[in-house]
Amino acid sequence: MNVTAPIVQVRNLRKVLSGHTILDGIDFDFEPGKLYVLIGRSGSGKSTFLRCLNGLEIPDAGSITADGITLCADGTDGVKKKTKDQLEKEAHNLRSRVGMVFQSFNLFQHLTVLENLMKAQIVVKHTDPIQAEEIAINLLDKVGLKNFINRFPFQLSGGQQQRAAIARALAMSPKVMLYDEPTSALDPEKVDEVLQVMKNLDQERMSQIIVTHEMRFARDAADIVLFIENGKILEAAPPDEIFSQPKHEETKIFLKRYL
Repeated sequence: MNVTAPIVQVRNLRKVLSGHTILDGIDFDFEPGKLYVLIGRSGSGKSTFLRCLNGLEIPDAGSITADGITLCADGTDGVKKKTKDQLEKEAHNLRSRVGMVFQSFNLFQHLTVLENLMKAQIVVKHTDPIQAEEIAINLLDKVGLKNFINRFPFQLSGGQQQRAAIARALAMSPKVMLYDEPTSALDPEKVDEVLQVMKNLDQERMSQIIVTHEMRFARDAADIVLFIENGKILEAAPPDEIFSQPKHEETKIFLKRYL
C-alpha cells in the first residue's frame, strides 16, 4: 500500500506567549494537495499556529517539518541550547517551503504590482530579472490581474490587493500556502474573488492551510476542517462530517452561531 508522506508534519507543538500557553502539544499531518481550513474562536491559537508553521514564531517545544525542512524547538531534536541564530536559520529555511498571506496585504506601496512580484524573486532567489518578470506576469494572469501589472497598490481594490499578495507568495514557488484571515479586511462584495483564487489553486492541487471565519467557504471548499480550541486540535474531519455531525461538544457550541 502506498502511503503519501505529509507535506507538513507537526509534532508536540507548544508555544507560550506572555506566560500563557497558546499552543498545547499539537500533533498533525497535513497531506499534500489538500485544502485545510482552520476554524475556532478568536484567541484559540489559530493564527499563532500558522505563524509557527511559517517560522515567524519559534516554538517552545516540538517540531515542524515542511517538504523535508525541519524547525525544531531548542532541545527537541537532542541539540541542547540552540543559539538564536541556529533557530532563525531553521525558520528561514522553513519559509523557503511555505508561503504566507496575511490579513493586511503587505505590498510595497512604492512599487507597481509587477515590481512587487519581481522583487523577492530577484533579491531572495536571485532569479534573472527577465525570468522573474515572466513568472510574475503569468501569476498575475492566474489571479486575474494581468491588466493591472503597472498599477500601484493604492490604485487597486482590497480584493485586487489581496489577489496580488497571493500571487507574490506564489512567485517564491512554495510547496505550501498559508493564509491568515485573508478576507477579514475586505468589503463583503470583494470576499468571493479572493476565495475563488484559493479554490482554483485547490483544483491545481496546491497544498493550502487557511485560517478563516468564512464558514461557507469552509463547507464548500475545504478537504479537511480543523477545529482548534485552547491551543489544541479538537476535531479534524471533512466539512460534511464536521458541520453535520461534530463529535466534540465545544465544536457543536462554536458552530451553532453559523448553523
